[in-house]
Amino acid sequence: MTNRNVLVAGGAGYIGSHVAKALKNAGYNPVVYDNLSTGHKEAVKYGELVIGDLSDSAKLDWTFKNYNISAVLNFAGSIIVPESVKEPIKYYENNTVNALNLIKACTRNNIEYFIFSSTAAVYGMGQGRALTEKDTTSPINPYGRSKLMTEWVLEDASKSNENFHHISLRYFNVAGADPDGELGQTSKVSTHLIKLACLAALGKRDKLFLYGTDYDTKDGTCIRDYIHVSDLAMAHVNALDYLIKTKNSQTLNCGYGKGSSVKEVISIVKEVSGIDFEVEAVGRRDGDSDLLVADSSQLKKLTGWKPQYQDLNFIVKSALKWEKKLNQGQNLSLS
Repeated sequence: MTNRNVLVAGGAGYIGSHVAKALKNAGYNPVVYDNLSTGHKEAVKYGELVIGDLSDSAKLDWTFKNYNISAVLNFAGSIIVPESVKEPIKYYENNTVNALNLIKACTRNNIEYFIFSSTAAVYGMGQGRALTEKDTTSPINPYGRSKLMTEWVLEDASKSNENFHHISLRYFNVAGADPDGELGQTSKVSTHLIKLACLAALGKRDKLFLYGTDYDTKDGTCIRDYIHVSDLAMAHVNALDYLIKTKNSQTLNCGYGKGSSVKEVISIVKEVSGIDFEVEAVGRRDGDSDLLVADSSQLKKLTGWKPQYQDLNFIVKSALKWEKKLNQGQNLSLS
């Protein structure tokens, strides 16, 4: 593909900004499209920023034509599970309706390649083992349902249009920050465990709440597959390369295949930070499942993805360094 201009919708956010950097380093020309509702201008360090909403069809058409876009990666979505239970319409509007509007814009403008930011939440309660893409999808919250609906739209669009191809990447638990110290998680509202634990370690939170200790797991707390954001970013580059080369639409898991419990994560944050911050056990959150761990063998086999940061201690260390930069201006060397 001679045209390497790609649209990164939601590219001013946590994952999208890391992906824009990975795309740039791989020889693509990212153009970030974001309404800045949760993203930040300061996170757009790779590629030009176009401020726009996915509901704005005219702005999308203008952007595709003005920047001669050839592929789209969509990270624009709402992601907080408990909020989705309380405000389901918001999630269907943003994660499904707006995504559909973007897909329609792609077909109008002859965009061939589409990478979608999906989620392990489509699997619902899981199966008590590492999940493959063939496992049943049965989401238990509006967040997972809204993402699964968009996966279905993409599948049908690809089947009906020989010039439209997609890959849906099902993320497990994304964490950590750019090892170079340029990027990290700056969400105004966050429910990510590692970020919140780091803030507690730095004294920016009075305590860390532990939501649920009666799950059907080894220590009673939820088990998740934590993947470093930079490894996830490279998975997108590999997926796009694969899609352009093969035109073979896929749904692929993104994780390490190893789960860590909430208690284990808290212990590592305490160890890395050297701070024994307060943890208060409270009731379960709405929509949380016991165990979600990925079998990502298909991603590795098809795209050649090779994770570089498959270590929870490093993930926590990078996240803690980023939070120190945000809150104290400290040096970000990861040596």
